Amino acid sequence: MENRPEAGSLSSNSWVVGSFSRQVLRHAAYPVLALSAVWLFVSTLHYGWDRGAAVQLFLVGAILYLAVLERLIPHRSDWHPSVRELCWYSAYFVFTMAGAVIAQAVVAAVVAALPGGGLGVALWVQVPVALLASSLAGYLAHRFAHTNRWLWKVHGIHHVPGKVNVANNGVNHVLDVSFKQGVVQLTLGLLGFSPDCLFAVALFTIVQGYFVHANVDIRLGPLNHVLAGPEQHRLHHSADVTEAGHYGVDLSVWDRLFGSFTWRPGRHPAVVGVQAPATFPETGEVLASLLHPWRRPPRTA
Repeated sequence: MENRPEAGSLSSNSWVVGSFSRQVLRHAAYPVLALSAVWLFVSTLHYGWDRGAAVQLFLVGAILYLAVLERLIPHRSDWHPSVRELCWYSAYFVFTMAGAVIAQAVVAAVVAALPGGGLGVALWVQVPVALLASSLAGYLAHRFAHTNRWLWKVHGIHHVPGKVNVANNGVNHVLDVSFKQGVVQLTLGLLGFSPDCLFAVALFTIVQGYFVHANVDIRLGPLNHVLAGPEQHRLHHSADVTEAGHYGVDLSVWDRLFGSFTWRPGRHPAVVGVQAPATFPETGEVLASLLHPWRRPPRTA
């Protein structure tokens, strides 16, 4: 993989904004996204809107919002997806959604078969506990996917692209999504959180999951020690495994606690992707990527 231009460089396919507007967008972009999730949560509970529909609409809106920001304040202009790449990413996005549905169905069946009830505590107590629990479960599942040989064969599909943007956040193997989503949802289901609490967690997960993958020139500063951000997640995608920590995609507190926090202000990966590209199919080889977990490794001399 070739070296990339400097962060924030502009090209003809970027929508150039002035320096003042750029600074405003850099500081306001994340608060706008987070506050929109809070507004939707409160409005849905107040007006009785359908939670599933609200989650799906927010998902689409968050992706479009971040895609526009990628053009206005890109981290690297050469990370914009081409039309061909968008076609590939769209196919993978379908598999990602399928993996989430599979995980949800399995977890729902398991939880329904077990005795139990709600926590019986106020929503404002449930939400922070649920966020910590889901974040820890996601962190452990993600880190295990990087260390277990078979799980890496499915999770590594996500790391193959040589760029990081909001569109290829959906480049996943269906089994990888099923595993990680299953671990998180089973954790929340067994702990008995209320539907309102699970709705809040779903919105937060969407905000963080797509924000950290966005090709935007936004820096959270000291908040990086609490929340996961794009600066950390780009390092997670680094081809240099010595800096590719940051397994948390929502909170960074677990990376701090378990020693996988490597971010420093202004630090950027030179090259993103997998360390051994020949061991994975190219992203455009969609069918080969789906069959990759069952492919025998190439013979070595």
